[in-house]
Amino acid sequence: MYFFSRFYKKYPSQKRIKMGKMNQIHEETAEDRLISIELFQNIKEIKQKFPASPDLVIHQFTTGLKQTRVALVYLDGLTDKNSLNNNILRPMMYDSREVNETPLPTISSCRTVSSWRDVENAILQGESVLFFEGQVEVRVFDTTGWPQRSIEDPQLESSLKGAHQGFVETGVQNIALLRRYIPNLELRIKEHIVGRRGKTNVWIMYLEDIAHPEVLKELEKRIEQIDIDAVINTGELAEYIEDNRYSPFPQFILTERPDSAVSQLLQGRFVVVVDRSPSVIIAPATFISFFQSVDDYSMRWLIASFIRLLRFLAFMIALLLPAVYIAFLSFNYEVVPLQLFLSIAESRARVPFPPLLEAMMMEIMLEMMREAGIRLPAPVGQTIGIVGGIVVGQAAVQAGIVSNIMVIVVASTAIASFILPSYDMGTAVRLLRFPMMLIASLFGIIGIVIGFMTLLAHLVALESLGTPYGSPLAPFRWQDMRDTFVRFPLWSMFRRPESTRAIQEIRMGRKRSKEKDS
Repeated sequence: MYFFSRFYKKYPSQKRIKMGKMNQIHEETAEDRLISIELFQNIKEIKQKFPASPDLVIHQFTTGLKQTRVALVYLDGLTDKNSLNNNILRPMMYDSREVNETPLPTISSCRTVSSWRDVENAILQGESVLFFEGQVEVRVFDTTGWPQRSIEDPQLESSLKGAHQGFVETGVQNIALLRRYIPNLELRIKEHIVGRRGKTNVWIMYLEDIAHPEVLKELEKRIEQIDIDAVINTGELAEYIEDNRYSPFPQFILTERPDSAVSQLLQGRFVVVVDRSPSVIIAPATFISFFQSVDDYSMRWLIASFIRLLRFLAFMIALLLPAVYIAFLSFNYEVVPLQLFLSIAESRARVPFPPLLEAMMMEIMLEMMREAGIRLPAPVGQTIGIVGGIVVGQAAVQAGIVSNIMVIVVASTAIASFILPSYDMGTAVRLLRFPMMLIASLFGIIGIVIGFMTLLAHLVALESLGTPYGSPLAPFRWQDMRDTFVRFPLWSMFRRPESTRAIQEIRMGRKRSKEKDS
């Protein structure tokens, strides 16, 4: 009997499912019912809908020659008090005309609604709702003024020559930052609302004469299919709309820099702005785009190409250096020069652990110190990172737990991972380092080659909104190679990347004329 009762609770019958759907439909119908003409009844309804809400303000007063009773309802803290007092309360309390005769521009931007669902949404969004005695329609005033911070320098993406403005937690301001760079009518914005409990505004920005409509349709389809309580930040939204949910590699670019987002817009990509989040999503993305920085286009192309090559070298070091160290000491020690091998053997004479365990301990300790430095306040975090690394490394070597060579390998790996301009790609490399170390301890150099080939195959098969992730290497596109491992001069990159499938392929004049060159 107990089993059947548990089964009944876990697997409800079709009748119970239908009853639940009917109750849901009934609740939705109840929310859509109209406003009452009795003011006291509307106030009572508001108090029932917002129980235990000390920030709910209900201001009742009379206005006009006929002394019409009205009630202004809003949430304290989500409204702008100056706009509320100067544009709504003062004109209505001291203007002798009736409410219907008062010019709307002197009050505020407003609209008229007549259902409780619209009233609830307006109050929760920080707007003010005005009820009238004897009327079934209410006025909703745009008095939003929630707490927000000023525009500051981005924290994760520092730049030497780029702009020192970063996105903030207000989506409207983020859109304004992007519009300042592209004051063009072709810049289009499509708005979507995601979430049932916490409705989050999501805006898709693109250039209509450049961006491909099929990619836009796929992006909108994925956003509309999201059915959750609320979206808190861009990271959650990116995880819901990405192609491969089990891949360690990021499939969308998350940036805090408006200039970086505008650069991607001009290439034919899409920018997704999420309200209440200080970063935006750039889609579609390729593997090469995570190695590009806004500083690459602000300096000489030879210097930018050198730094770009340095990033790819750092990627290989951060991914493979500990695995190569383990493979050389465990299997392929014959390829190590004799003098170097003797030096390594001398430093490892007192170490009782195999190379894999030695590397694992140091890498895990490095990750713990890195996370501790991030969570602690900035001055304390820097001190913990520097002092902790020196003290722990020196003490571990003196105690004979690890070797000097291992400390050098771990330090080089950490430095290489910090060079990558994308934090998401850097965390992916940090994660992939451990399975590479494990396979190197089992199969040596052959295991590293197999693991690296597996990663390449995964990158080739991966997609971002239907766009090949490995482009322009797989599939190979010679035209896009001008902005991959090296950065060609800007005047020579007159075509947009083929991976974006942009409608307008040419983005500037083909080349400078001979007269200008001379």
